[in-house]
Amino acid sequence: MTQTITAQDVFRSAYENRYTWDKNFPGYKATVTMKSGDEQHTAQVTVKSDLSFEVSDIEDKEAKKSIQGQLWEMTIHRVKHSFEETHGKNTFSFGDKDETGAVEILVGGASAGNSYKVKDDTVSFVNRRIRDKVVNINTLKTLMTESGYLSEKYESFYLNPETKERATGVTTFEDKFEKIGNYYLLVNREIQTTDNDGQPQTIEFNFSDLQLFE
Repeated sequence: MTQTITAQDVFRSAYENRYTWDKNFPGYKATVTMKSGDEQHTAQVTVKSDLSFEVSDIEDKEAKKSIQGQLWEMTIHRVKHSFEETHGKNTFSFGDKDETGAVEILVGGASAGNSYKVKDDTVSFVNRRIRDKVVNINTLKTLMTESGYLSEKYESFYLNPETKERATGVTTFEDKFEKIGNYYLLVNREIQTTDNDGQPQTIEFNFSDLQLFE
């Protein structure tokens, strides 16, 4: 008897294939250096086992806020939530396949209007409404680990939800990871933002002296 693969099956498989930290994650500390143009700032960071974090030994308030923002972005993607917790109130159906072979997953239910693309058991595209804007995220490169995939390069931009026109420039993230003990940790993130006039700005976060807690 042939078993039919549903859109939910395809999306669930890709969702559960994301790399996350397990319940034994001990937390770690590191030195982070932030570079933006001619400016450079250094701080100490601590990521705890519950994935809360602290930034210390830095006086510049804006730089500290930027580092905190990147830690939030990083840790929120390492949290392990079950598919039911995140998508239990949603429904899923197939859309079209694009020229790369990625299949579109259309979302109904609580998150109606959102959509994704899945290819090779990874989420390669996200279209999600956030308050009064729509964000699009294209994954350009992934790292396949023994415990799931990590996005190494991706780009994002916001759309006007009414006109579907791009409302912001494109921001490209390029991440590098290193396996420390049993866990993959972010060691470098370069963010390039191109505004609507085509002028690029680059900011880099480098994490060094990474030490897992016992």
